[in-house]
This record gives sequence, structure tokens and C-alpha cells, in this order.
Amino acid sequence: MKQLLQHIKNGKTVVEDIPIPAPREGQALVKVSASLVSAGTERMVVEFAEKSYLGKARSRPDLVKQTLDKAKREGVMPTVNAVFNRLDQPMALGYSTAGTIVALGKNMQGFKIGQRVACAGGGYATHAEYNVLPRNLLTPLPKNVDFESAAFTTLGAISLHGFRLAEPQLGENVAVIGLGLLGLLTIQLAAAAGCRVLGIDIDPKRVKLASSLNLQAVTRKGAESAAAAFTANRGFDSVIICADTPSNDPVELAGVIARDRAKVVATGAVGLNFPRKVYYEKEISFINSRSYGPGRYDSNYEENGHDYPIGYVRWTEGRNFQAVVDLMASGKLKVEPLISHRFDIEDGVKAYEVITGKRKEPFLGVLLTYPERKTKEERNVEFSSVVRNQSSIVKLGVLGAGLFANSTLLPVIKNNKDFELVGIASSGGLHAQHSGKKFGFQYATSSEDDIINDKNINTVAILTRHDTHADLVVKALKAGKNVFVEKPLAINSSQLSAISKQLKTNNQSLLTVGFNRRFSPLAQNLKSQILNRNEPLHAHYRVNAGFIPANHWTQDPAIGGGRIIGEACHFIDLITFLVGAAPVSVTAHALPNNGKYCEDNVSMTFTFPDGSIGVVDYLANGDKSMPKERLEVFCGGMVAVLDDYVSLTTVKDGRKTAQSGAQDKGWRAEMAAFAESIKSGVRAPIPYEQLIGVTKSTFAAVESIRSGDPAEIK
Repeated sequence: MKQLLQHIKNGKTVVEDIPIPAPREGQALVKVSASLVSAGTERMVVEFAEKSYLGKARSRPDLVKQTLDKAKREGVMPTVNAVFNRLDQPMALGYSTAGTIVALGKNMQGFKIGQRVACAGGGYATHAEYNVLPRNLLTPLPKNVDFESAAFTTLGAISLHGFRLAEPQLGENVAVIGLGLLGLLTIQLAAAAGCRVLGIDIDPKRVKLASSLNLQAVTRKGAESAAAAFTANRGFDSVIICADTPSNDPVELAGVIARDRAKVVATGAVGLNFPRKVYYEKEISFINSRSYGPGRYDSNYEENGHDYPIGYVRWTEGRNFQAVVDLMASGKLKVEPLISHRFDIEDGVKAYEVITGKRKEPFLGVLLTYPERKTKEERNVEFSSVVRNQSSIVKLGVLGAGLFANSTLLPVIKNNKDFELVGIASSGGLHAQHSGKKFGFQYATSSEDDIINDKNINTVAILTRHDTHADLVVKALKAGKNVFVEKPLAINSSQLSAISKQLKTNNQSLLTVGFNRRFSPLAQNLKSQILNRNEPLHAHYRVNAGFIPANHWTQDPAIGGGRIIGEACHFIDLITFLVGAAPVSVTAHALPNNGKYCEDNVSMTFTFPDGSIGVVDYLANGDKSMPKERLEVFCGGMVAVLDDYVSLTTVKDGRKTAQSGAQDKGWRAEMAAFAESIKSGVRAPIPYEQLIGVTKSTFAAVESIRSGDPAEIK
């Protein structure tokens, strides 16, 4: 399929062939008929991408600070690589489309194939021939609303939410400053609600267009006198700012024309240096409108499909979408006069030349259209220039093509001659296509089954979201594939049991987990120094994990598993590696969450079969500029300190030895060991009893935190 993309690294806007995405549970696949280009948000993205690296840095000082902190903590080269990998990811443009449902995932009651819908959401309703969308970002269309009109639904909901925040009453006076798309939609909504509305704009053509819709409007030059006459010198009850300008003039004008104790709502991006005197004297309330309405930026609503009860939240973003299309159906909201340009998706780059001013043309509503094509649509894209490596040991298929895959694992695999990169999949198709082309895969697809069932693939690497790991491991093992899965192996006991059962029935395939730290050169060195120990050891692993908000997906027990299960498994595994056996019990305590944390300030004490003790202090309440990891090991008259996989210092018999270098957390050695295990067919690179035991240890640690009692690990 064709999709419009923005490359942040080089500033190029391009149309590329991408695999058609596949709907998951709670999602629908929509064949797009029309999409609206945002002259505000999308123009800013394109203009940012076109800046030089210095220009990008100047426009985002917050990201520069994060980068400098990372460089202090992890070194210059790893930071540079991470930054360039992030910049290298293409961005899917668009957030307002309309089309027809052609496939449904599970649990999509209320929707059907063939249904016409309006679609919303950045990353979902993109400028592509097909989109996958969750249920709360889909709105059924009335019969008399065409696709081009419906493509305005998301922008209409932004206007409607801003209008609702002003809380206008029937017959009140409302001013709308800025008559671009948002403004022209807003004045129509205000009129439909029974308000007396006046539009204001610096462009006489926009004023004329508003007048053609039977709405009153004036130019900025005469705005103050017109406002006084319009309101009989009382001032406006509400002023809604829809302008897009860094100037403070809209905010200043709003204060002048507003009545005493009026409300001013900003839906556009404008300067916000308030003139204190007028806002103070009139006690004006100012509100910055946040997108489409309640539900926006809430992953439980947008991604997981959990609606808010109508008795508590009358107008969610989804109900705003429905109200907008109903107003279109009734003829009270007219968008056809607002369309200035139409481009076929194959010519989509021209749309951005218009909104960024490269083509000197006046514009308003810029639409992309998606004509029926005779070419066969595929869920995969082949890269014909790739040379097949017939002598490789590992014929690899990869599931997941996110930032970790691109920045960390795939560069390592690409440089290992034992791997042949056959296929890569991501549910949206876009990231798979980008990674496939970048790293030299033979094809990219949106279907996991294409990878798992490919007879030319003997090994599957699973780099997807945590909640999918266990099911994909079982499917791949059943298909007779060797499996590498990034941590965690599972996020609950039932998932782990399914994997254990499959391992017992399938002893021909190898399984390993991304516990890379045990393969790092410094960890291997440390292990060699205690290999012949004749007494238990004590290990203390301190992790300065850094704060992650409670609404981040990793904190969701059903998706990420939480940070102890999702990440602390790394550090439990490293101690397990040093001891040589999995823990048998754990006692864990957490600091109070206090509404900020999510059981991620934790001290865990593990006991091992030989009497060794391992302490993992996993902390989210520190400063990220400090190094992340520090391990201290005491055993047999020796003390060893491993600092963030940069240095290892050991002291024994009064003699101190030190080893240091660039940070190496073991990814390269891990993948080499995995390939060697497949080649020899003798044993897995990590003993299964340790993979299973470490995973059980994380479950037991969470249990101990919540019960307050020690937990046995069985």
C-alpha cells in the first residue's frame, strides 16, 4: 500500500510502499478514501524535520538536556548512536481520515465489515491506503456524509471540544479569533448552538469565506470597534482563539473584547504572554484546550477501548466525533466550501509543498484521496536487492521493529555472519518496512504468521511488547523454530506454565531470553574469578532505574507486567549467573507509591540453594544523570565492583586489579552464543532452569511486596 512518511533525519517527505497492517484484538482495518492534512500540526513536523541538526537542537532544548545527561551516564558514542537511531525512524503523518472497514479483530462488537467510518488519532488515522484503528477512534458515518466531509471529523472534534470548554449558553455572544480551518468550523458550531458569533481574521479572504457561510466576520483592523457594536459594549461572554501564530496579539485582543469574568479558550497555537492588567481587572478565565476531548492521551481509552460512563463524562472524544458527523448530516456544519486542494496519495508530497509555502498558493482544507487501484495489495514488501546468504547457520525472522530492535539488537545481528536476515514483521507494517530495508532483510510484513510459518526461517527473534512474548514463544516453538525472546519471558504464571509445557514436548528447538548482561565481558571476567569458590557469595545490585510515569505501558500489569517483572529480571539473572542457580526465596519491600510511583522503588533479597544472598535495589526515585547500575560482590576474601559495565575492580589479598573500557552490556556476545548453540545443537546458551527460575523470581518478588511476607520460589 502507499503511505506518506516524514523522515526526521534528512527532512524528506516521501510516499513509500508499506505492508498492509493487520488488525489485532479490539481493532479494525480500514481502507481509506480521504484524509485531511493538518496545516498546523503536520506543517510543524515537516518544518522541524527540514531543520539542520543544530536547528533541531535549538528548537528542542529539553531533548538536548536529556541527550547530555545520557552522554554523561553512558558515554558519547552510545548516546550518539541512540540519537541517530531515533532520528532515523520515519514518522507516519496524518490524524484525520475516513474510509470503509475491510477486516475486524476480535471483540469489535458494534462494527461490521463494509461499514463506513470516520477515523482519528496520530499514529492511527495516517495518510495511508489502509489504517488499523482501535474502536474508540472509529465513528460510524450517517448515509448522507461523504468521505471527504468525514475526513474533517477529527479537526471538527478539536473545534467542538474548545467550544465546550467555554461553556456558552443559548443566546450568548461568542468571538472566534482566527478563521483558518479550526476557526471556520468553530463559528459554525457556535451558530448551531444558538450563540451570536463574530469571526475575526487578518485575511480579508477568510472573512469573505465566513460571510459566504452566512456568518458575521470582520478583519483584525476593525475588530475592537466591531466587537463593541456587536455586544452593545458589554463584551463577549466567550472568546475562542483559533489562530496559529507565535504572536501575542490574539491573546491581547481577546482580553480587550471579552466581558467582565468572561472565558477565553485557546485551541490554536498562539503566544501566551498575557497582558496582566486587562485579564486581572476583568478576572478573565483562560483555558488551553487539549485536543479532541476527554479520552485523549489516555491509553486505556484510546488503545484499550475502555469508555468513560456517560453519566460521569458526557462528551468524550468519541462522542465529540459522533456529534460532529451528526452536525454534518443535518447540514449545520458545512465543510465542502473549506476544501481548497485535493491530491492523490501518490502525489501527497505536493500537499506539504502547499502547506509549508513552497508552492505559493493560498490554501485552507487540503485533502488526500485514495482512488481504487488495480495492483494487488500485499501484506509484505520484498527487497529485491538483498543478496541471500546460503551458508548462514541461522535463518532469522524477526517479530517487532521498534526502537530497541533498530538501535541495539539488529545492528549486532547484521554484523554476525552466522545470521541470514530473512523476514521482519511489525503489526503496522511501517517499522518493518523501514528496518527491513535498512538492515538487509529479504522481505517485510505485517503478519507474524508469515514469519512463523516461513519454511526458510529456522529461528525467530521476538522483540514485541511484553504481553505478547509468551504466546509468540509457544507458537514459534510449536512451528519447530529456535526462539530468542527479549525479556521478560512471561508476565504471569499461566503464560510461563504454557512455555514450560511446550519446552517439555519440543526438545528439538532452542529457547533463550535476552538476559544479555551475563554475556558482557566484564560479567564473564567476574564469573571466572569466583568459578571455583568454596563458600556462598553475597551480591548487591543497585539500579538507578529512573522515573517512568504511572500511565506508561510498561507499568500496566496486563501489558508491560510492571517494572519488576519487565526489567528487574535482568539484575536477578546476573546474580543467578554468578551463583550458578536460580533463587529459592525472596523477601521484598517497596517504598510507598504516594500517587507517583508503581512499586518501582523496591529492595529485594534473594536466597540461593548454596546459601548465597543476592540483594537487588531497584529505584525510580533517583537522578538519571547518575550511572544506572552498580554491582558489589563479596566472596572468599575478595570484593568485586562492577560499575555500569564500564569498569570492573577486584580486591583480594590486598591486591587491586581494574579493567575498564567502553560500555558493553553483552548483546554481541549473547547473539554469538545463541548462534553457536544452534550450530552445535548441544545446549541452550542459558540453562532453562535459570530462565524459568528467574522469571518465577520476579513473580514471587511482586507477591512478597504485596503480602509483606517472604515468598518461596517453586
